Formats: sequence, structure tokens, C-alpha cells
Amino acid sequence: MADHIGGPPLLFTGGAVFGHGPGTAVLTENGRIVRVGPRPDIEEAAPPGAERIDLAGGMLTPGFQDAHIHPAMGGLQRLRCDLEPAGDLEMALSIIRRHAMESTGWLLGGGWLYRWFPGGNPPAAILDELTDRPVWLIVADGHSGWANRTALALAGIDSDTPDPPDGVIVRLTDGSPQGTLHEGAMDLVERILPPDDPADIRAALLESQSYLLSLGITAWQDAWVTPEVHEAYLDIARSGDLRCRVRGALWWDRTRGIEQLDEIIERSRQVEATYVPGSVKLMLDGVCENFTASMLEPYLDGGGSPTGNHGIDFIDPDELPHIVAAIDAAGLQCHFHSLGDAAVRNALDAIEHARGVNGVRDSRPHLAHIQLIDSADIGRFARLDATANMQPLWANAGAAMTELTIPFLPADRVGLQYPFRSLLDSGARLALGSDWSVSTPDVMQQVAVAATRTKPDQGAHESFIPTERIPIDVALSAVTEGSAWVNFFDHDSGSIEPGRRADLAVISGDPNHDNPFDLSVTTTVLGGTIVYHS
Repeated sequence: MADHIGGPPLLFTGGAVFGHGPGTAVLTENGRIVRVGPRPDIEEAAPPGAERIDLAGGMLTPGFQDAHIHPAMGGLQRLRCDLEPAGDLEMALSIIRRHAMESTGWLLGGGWLYRWFPGGNPPAAILDELTDRPVWLIVADGHSGWANRTALALAGIDSDTPDPPDGVIVRLTDGSPQGTLHEGAMDLVERILPPDDPADIRAALLESQSYLLSLGITAWQDAWVTPEVHEAYLDIARSGDLRCRVRGALWWDRTRGIEQLDEIIERSRQVEATYVPGSVKLMLDGVCENFTASMLEPYLDGGGSPTGNHGIDFIDPDELPHIVAAIDAAGLQCHFHSLGDAAVRNALDAIEHARGVNGVRDSRPHLAHIQLIDSADIGRFARLDATANMQPLWANAGAAMTELTIPFLPADRVGLQYPFRSLLDSGARLALGSDWSVSTPDVMQQVAVAATRTKPDQGAHESFIPTERIPIDVALSAVTEGSAWVNFFDHDSGSIEPGRRADLAVISGDPNHDNPFDLSVTTTVLGGTIVYHS
């Protein structure tokens, strides 16, 4: 199936053009950008039938590319019990209650937030009051699950069930399960869930594509491509329904060893025009909020004393360098989940080992999340040409930070979080990903937080580590050129230049002058065709 590119001539005028400034106009024909320059010159060159798009004082940008996102999970959540729109627990419970009355069998969904519950752990008792149906709801960041008593019983989880090596069963004082399962303990429930039907996964991906296009996102790297999701991508790519371009990061099963690489290589060869499964996702650790991010220094307890808990390494740090070298030798890209400073160091050590074994090649490894980076490791990103894949929406002084993270980190580590400016100044390449459905894929909200280190409901005085703010233009470059680089789509997208694909987004204002929190995408162009217009 050929890539989607074509469309009538389009003439964009009346606003700023990212990378070129105000007073610039852009002309596209046959799905490509053909002219960029002063408005009078471009208007004169436009064919009589060109459709004029008035930017109305807004900004034309390259189509956004999300470098770390989960469209299958996000789409399934949107089609199920979706708690992402809930602003608080009361609203979430009303959504759950409505879904509980609509059907039978398992009630599945997600999007709840740690900050809604004491200690970040929701109890089964709340769900028990709403329904007798088995309930399984995933937290927004995907690292914990919330079950009711019916679900726990079906899974056989009781006082005698031991914690798995890579997870935690939160317990009541009598040792019985409280209702929250962290990390690997989630498998105790998920292994008994009805499997996702291929048609459901296909529908989820198409639901996500429509949603992401409405936000100006024209390409992405899927950070969790299981064999089932891989088959769904192949299906919609071959049918022509996958219109956006996708780089697939094939899931590395941490319960298996290097023997799985042959299967991954085989899947990576199944390339379509809009789907390239050329990356491998290596999940190294968890998250700070449930104390599973891998740390160089131990977490503190509620009284400020060290606990001895350094988090969890999901892949043995001694084995990781050999795994990464083998993946690199196979010509595949490594995409790391590395949130804690120990996980970041382990990833960089593994990349350095692979460089030494295989030599330098165009492998473009990238580290996602990078919440905590030891100062000694900042400069290694540029030296190793490892891209820092930012999720800037998290870099603010919200409850997840002030209540569930800062009190449990050593004081000298708190200021090392989300060091975007330090990475930029060190020469590191930056990319931007939303991690949706963990957090919103709305690019303008992410760019705004990257530039302010705050959110609209937080005062400007609450800017979180303001020295790590980055300019608006840098954040926009990260979600265009930077993400195009890690997606290997930089040869024909990521910037507005003649010859490039006409994958474009129109922003309602100029984020350099208007409040970026108030801006949104009004038009999305994909391969020269308008696919969204508000």
C-alpha cells in the first residue's frame, strides 16, 4: 500500500511560520512543500486554484511527531471506562458507576491518578460499593492497577499470595490485598483478563489516529508494540487505514532472555509504507510515585530516613549491555524507559558498551522519561549521541511531585529532576513525547509546561526548578525536528522546507507572544490533504 500523499495546492498566509518567522507564506502541491518565502512572492507563484488557508495571526508548524506514545492503550481506554477526563475522584466514580450499569462481565479502563488517594493507593472497598462486577482500572502512568474484591478473588490474590520479584501487592494491616497492585503484581490480574480481540485493537488504533490528528500529530513512535499490536498495525497499514506514519518499538519481554531477539528481528522486517517496526522498547524501571524507579540513592520513608529501597531494575544491569549490543548489531534502535537516575546510567552504560563492540552506527538510541539524571551523566547524552526523550508535562509542582515524590527523595536529588535546560546546554539532542495515555497528547500543553515548568492552575511562583525551563522554540523543535530524528522520518519531515512532506499543523496563535496554555491546533494537514479543521 502506497503512502498517503497528494492533495490540491494549499497556500498558507497571514501568520508566522515556524523556523521562518512572520510575513512568510507557504505553498504546497501534490503533497509536498514547494515554496517558502515572503508572502507577495509566494502568492504570485501560487496556481489560480490554490486553496487559501488564513493563519489568522497564528503559526504554521511542521506536523507534530510524538516520540513516545501508547495509541493502542490510549484508544482502548477511550473506548472503555475512560477516567482521563475526570478532574477528581468524585467525577471518576460517577464515570465508573455509569459504566458499571451499562454491560456485564469485566469492567476495564483506566486513567485514575495517584494523587486522588492517600499514599497513591486506591482501595478495593470504593469499587465494591459501586458494583459486584470484576473491575480492573489502570493508573494513568500504566504502572499500577486498581481492583475490586471480585477481581482479586478471581485472580486468587489473598493474604498468602507473595509479592512477585518485580512488583508489590499493597496490603491492609491484616495482610490481605488492599486493592492496588504495582508493576509486576499487575500481571496477577491481567493474566486472567479476557484477551483483547484483534478487532478491538484495530479499532483502538484508528480511534487514536483520529484523536491525534485533531491535535496536529501526524507521526509517532509507539512505545509498546506487543505482537498483537504489531499485527493490528500491519492490518491497518495494508488496508490503507493507517494514514499517519508510525515507528514501532517492539516490546522486549523482560521475563525472557536474548533468545527472543530472533523473533523481534523477524517482526522488524515486516515494513509497510506507513508502519516501520524498527525499534525495540526496553523498560528498565518503574516510576517514583510507587517507589519502583531505579535510583542511585535509596528512597526515604515518611519520616525522611533512608529505607534501603533503590527501586526495581526490570532488566538485570549486568545483562543489559549485552542485550543492547545485540539489538544494535541487528540494526535496530533502542528505545529505553529510564526514569530514575540509576536506570538512566544503566542505559547510557549499555549504549557505550554497544558503541565499543559494534562501532558507531546510525542507531539513534533514545531515553524516555529521564525524570532524574545524575549530574555526572548529563554530558554523556551528547557524547554518545543518545537523544533525551522528554515528557515535559510532568515537570511541574503538582501533587504527584509535591506529595508523592519530593518527600521520599534525598534533598540533594530533588533539584536533579527533568533537567531539560542542562541537557540542552550540554549539547544533547532533545525529542518530545507525551506518553499518552499517561498524560495528555496535547502538544501545546506540553510545550507550555516545558517553557514555564508550571501549569495554569499553579501560580507562576510555583515554577518547578525554573532554571531548567527551555524556550518555546526549543520545545517546538523537539516535537518536530527532534522527534522526526528519533523516528527516522527526518529525511522528509520535521521542518518546513521545499521538498518536504506537507505534514503541517496550524496553531491558533503565536506561542512566542501568546499564552501557549491558551493555544490549540485548528487545522492539520497530512500529506497535502486537510484531515482536521476546527
